[in-house]
Amino acid sequence: MADKTKYLSWLDENASLFSDVSDKIWEYAELSLMEYKSCALYVEELKKQGFTVETPVANIQTGFKATYGSGHPVIGILAEYDALSGLSQIAGATHREERIKNGTGHGCGHNMLGAGSMAAACAVKKYLEDKGPGHGTVIFFGCPGEEGGAAKAFYARDHVFDGVDIALTWHPGDINAVRTGSCNSCIQTEYRFTGIASHAAGSPDKGRSALDAVELMNIGVQFLREHMPDHDRIHYAITDAGGNSPNVVQPHARVLYMVRSELSKNVRKLQARVDKIAEAAAMMTETKMEKRFIDGCGNTVPNLVLEKLMYKNFEEVGVPTYTPEEIAYAQAIVDGYELPSDGLPGRGDFYEDPESQKYIAEKSNNGKKPLNDFLMPFVHSNQMSAGSTDVGDVSWLVPTVQCSAVGFISDAPGHSWQNVSSGCTSIGHKAVLTAGKVIASTAIDLYESPETVKAAKDEFESIVVPAGGYCCLVPDDAVPTKIDDPWD
Repeated sequence: MADKTKYLSWLDENASLFSDVSDKIWEYAELSLMEYKSCALYVEELKKQGFTVETPVANIQTGFKATYGSGHPVIGILAEYDALSGLSQIAGATHREERIKNGTGHGCGHNMLGAGSMAAACAVKKYLEDKGPGHGTVIFFGCPGEEGGAAKAFYARDHVFDGVDIALTWHPGDINAVRTGSCNSCIQTEYRFTGIASHAAGSPDKGRSALDAVELMNIGVQFLREHMPDHDRIHYAITDAGGNSPNVVQPHARVLYMVRSELSKNVRKLQARVDKIAEAAAMMTETKMEKRFIDGCGNTVPNLVLEKLMYKNFEEVGVPTYTPEEIAYAQAIVDGYELPSDGLPGRGDFYEDPESQKYIAEKSNNGKKPLNDFLMPFVHSNQMSAGSTDVGDVSWLVPTVQCSAVGFISDAPGHSWQNVSSGCTSIGHKAVLTAGKVIASTAIDLYESPETVKAAKDEFESIVVPAGGYCCLVPDDAVPTKIDDPWD
């Protein structure tokens, strides 16, 4: 067996490289499918590290694929690097303070995610260099637009993951854990209504309001909520309200919808019902309705074999320790929460047994610790979470596993300024290094153990084949679309 400590030590020695990448991506804070600086930075650094880099990928300009090695197993390591709108924030601040007015920020921690995955890929490359040709291949996939673009789903549709044996990734969180369970499938669609402008007082009968159509669509969807499964979700944002003049009948308006259900076949059914409501709103207002597909992604398929292996490596790597200054910073953020938590960290439905709950309560000081400096108990589950990720599409094609490392303050809201603040601090840097070590260690074990790769594949086939295989939600004619792209 390989001496993994050699490669983990290399990560320690080169930690500043990866924390610098994380901080630069944090500063760029580019929105989905617009991560041009972030992509360029990764391409430059990966070439320096000796990878063969391909960009763009699947006609996505900010996508890339970095490869090293030869032979099987082929292990894919996934990276994300898109930010969110309206979340600009000063790094390390304990209160809301924008860095750039109305700017963007990494509220989901994808700056850390990509850098940690890059750290793992680079350590694995060092291992493959030592082993020599034919011992295996590592592919570092740069996957843009997780927050709105679903590059992995487009990659899946276009067979970018063909030939990959195992996929590994991670996500920053407020706990250290190996992730399990499933999530919702999701479709995003934008609806455009076109009406007729007129004087709202002088000739209202001459106008046909596109904004009325959007509002009636939204009302129709509100009534739909009573008649859909409990775990399904529908969200919307009005992206064009038709202008700022109330004395003009609005001739144009747009609304973006996100529809979620556990299985791809079910989200398609729910999406069809939302489409009917949009059509009806257009009929009621005598406006024209058009729609365009933005993205779609499947639910995740858990893999017990890989989860157990990654957990073993997480135990061996260990979790970060924190300085008094880091703890004080985290406590100040916790003290400022508008809605304080009264629960334990982690999802309760994953950790239902009394022993796990007791362990988590003791380690987290009954949920009062500002930084969760322990590894959550191992659990394998099929429980579903309400969110969505395009990692799900990968998991329907390739046995996939992911972990979480603490880059956020305990119980920080998702997609929040608090996450942006901590993501560019020493706490975030420790998350990057921890995740890199866990993923690299897991990958090395897989290269050293063909029987584990086979077991993971056998489990994967036992789940995916009876379910009918992968159902891609991205239509054949769909193209990656940014929200602000002009309509045809």
